[in-house]
Amino acid sequence: MEMTLPGAGSGAASQLTRRQKAAIIVRLLRSEGIELSLTDMPETLQVNLTREMGGLKLIDRVTLKAVVEEFVAELDGIGLSFPNGLSGALALMDGTISAAAAERVRVQAGIGAVTDAWERLSQLDGARLLPLIEEESVEIGAVILSKLKVSKAAEVLGLMPGERARRMAYSMGQTGSVSPQTVERIGQALVSQLDAEAPKAFDGGPVERVGAILNFSPAATRDDVLEGLDQEDRDFAAEVRKAIFTFINIPQRIDPRDVPKVTREVDGAMLIKALAAALNSEKEKKAAEFILGSMSQRLAQQMRDEMEALGTVKAKEGEEAMSAVVTAIREMEAKGEIILVAEDE
Repeated sequence: MEMTLPGAGSGAASQLTRRQKAAIIVRLLRSEGIELSLTDMPETLQVNLTREMGGLKLIDRVTLKAVVEEFVAELDGIGLSFPNGLSGALALMDGTISAAAAERVRVQAGIGAVTDAWERLSQLDGARLLPLIEEESVEIGAVILSKLKVSKAAEVLGLMPGERARRMAYSMGQTGSVSPQTVERIGQALVSQLDAEAPKAFDGGPVERVGAILNFSPAATRDDVLEGLDQEDRDFAAEVRKAIFTFINIPQRIDPRDVPKVTREVDGAMLIKALAAALNSEKEKKAAEFILGSMSQRLAQQMRDEMEALGTVKAKEGEEAMSAVVTAIREMEAKGEIILVAEDE
């Protein structure tokens, strides 16, 4: 039903319901080019507001002025507003309270994520998304991949075994009839799984943490620790060895084409000292020859001449120089400038 309110002034405004007045304010703001986001409102209120706008037709200037004045007066009377419910409170307190405290509030209240489910899922890396998808059916997995950004979906698909990836890709072509409500429920279910996981005190697994520490430990300490790990847990020791990258691992983990990048990154005097020390060690000699063999013959010979002129390098200085080379390689890998070859490859 269309409603027309001709020049009745403030009297006509008093006959309007609060929903109708809200519809008038929204329409006025939109007509002034002001973009509004009402998506945080309950869906029922959004539906009612839209219906009220559909029921109104013409509002005279006097009535409009009265509605606006009433709206402004109500705004002036508001001193402070709080978020609607615990979800809004958690969003407001994000960064103010600890992650553990926020998680405890969610668990006690039985609520899920404080942000849009799919926005949160899209921020996860492929390796974290993969186990979530693998626990679901192929059809559900296809919906998840269809909702993710193309680059993220491609990353996850590339981590799957070939047969499952093909089935998943085929099922993505069958998702056209899935309703938005179903997609939203899937997203909320996945986020609930994330929220149900206990917060972790450490970044990375134990293998990565031990490997990272041993990377920067003296060689003698590293060998003693690995020998002890072999006696206590051979499988764990084997995984730690894979996570370790030291000077002797360079021939197996560095692409020969990346060696010139590494040598440019390392201080020249430090590189000469590292190579000189390595050539005098049975363990590191192969790595030094690999580096020299990946250069031009002229540059390699120039470095050999400088090493000969340098003479004998003290063991401690040589180890520090080799550690500097390893640190440079690690930093280049972190920046994406080089890629370390996997140990198994």
